[in-house]
Amino acid sequence: MPELSKRPAITLGTINMDCRDSQPMADFYARLLGFEVTWHDPDDDFILMANPAGGLSISFQPYPDYEPPVWPEQPGEPRKMIHFDMQVENLEEAMAHAIACGARLAEFQGREDLRVMLDPAGHPFCLGTA
Repeated sequence: MPELSKRPAITLGTINMDCRDSQPMADFYARLLGFEVTWHDPDDDFILMANPAGGLSISFQPYPDYEPPVWPEQPGEPRKMIHFDMQVENLEEAMAHAIACGARLAEFQGREDLRVMLDPAGHPFCLGTA
């Protein structure tokens, strides 16, 4: 492992999410988080979105054979590769907003202090109070 003092400058800039259709994902995260589309490749329908306030970007890469993850995980079924943990002030208001944006409440909820939601492509994300 290299010494930390010799580590090159590396910054996490974008999280890319696989999906079947990128446009519903972009529409959802625009409504949910206020992100804006900064690039859309019409040839492969890849969409990049950024937070107008700065920070991490998200992008969506469509695949016709995309299989949504199963929550909770089950042997032999597609597993989530990554999920977002989102901090909220009011859990009930945040859930209602996410549902109005197109999310759905996951059937399985493993904790009382957060809610697992599913985005339009079936990716789980968590809403929780600090």
